[in-house]
Amino acid sequence: MSHLVPKELKYTKDHEWVNTEGEIAQIGITDFAQSALGDIVFAELPEVGSEVMAGKAFGVVESVKSVSDLYAPLSGQVVETNGEVETDPKKISEAPYKAWMIKVKIKDPAEIQNLLDSSAYESYCEKA
Repeated sequence: MSHLVPKELKYTKDHEWVNTEGEIAQIGITDFAQSALGDIVFAELPEVGSEVMAGKAFGVVESVKSVSDLYAPLSGQVVETNGEVETDPKKISEAPYKAWMIKVKIKDPAEIQNLLDSSAYESYCEKA
């Protein structure tokens, strides 16, 4: 597979990645997603303090090709947003695994079990 898939992260079939540290989840979009989208020119993220629900849209990224919703891999409260990706969205295209979008205080840790590990995500992408 030509796309980078870090082993330590968890993934969704909507092409978001999750890095959990204690009760905080850092969320971004995968290399597969950003390469499918093309150059990202705009990112809209939720307000700090807002609630996100697993499987529901929490924001939008816009590329030269299309507009795509961002889907929350886990439910919880947004505790931080990455203003850098809103002011300089090309960072997402340049380094998708460094350009996180939001940090969420996880509401239900059991939801982590619903995420894909790197090998399951790689298999999923190969079939896409």
